[in-house]
Amino acid sequence: MIQIAPDDPTRPDVHQLLSEHLADMFATSPAESVHALDHSALSHETITFWTARENGLLMGCGALKELAAGHAEIKSMRTTTAARGRGVATRMLEHIVAEAGRRGYERVSLETGTEEYFAPARRLYARHGFTECPPFADYTLDPNSVFMELTLSPK
Repeated sequence: MIQIAPDDPTRPDVHQLLSEHLADMFATSPAESVHALDHSALSHETITFWTARENGLLMGCGALKELAAGHAEIKSMRTTTAARGRGVATRMLEHIVAEAGRRGYERVSLETGTEEYFAPARRLYARHGFTECPPFADYTLDPNSVFMELTLSPK
């Protein structure tokens, strides 16, 4: 059974997954369009970081970054190669959105890439009600970025 729980992004297996994530981002997008965070940035007090594990084995990760009152951003959604196609990303996304709702956020935003590599992520977010939006927070228009948001119902 897959369990999602708060975790430490500097933990060795998580650090490895995040390093792979960053390597893929830089291999897929121009450096100025890579907005993924490394393990140290994910340790910031404004970020809550979770992992999905099955019998202790890392399956994926995701984070929620507080941007302002009522607004948060999803960061570092990633699954391991072995976990792909098993619903781990869906479970993580549902967990993060539910937690955002519990915390009283009115809106959750994210940035992802425009390249074909990111098409599965864009489809996942769209299936869960995210729609394209203008850049938010400190982001600017970028032909390599897609910005999406979800309005949350008050709890």
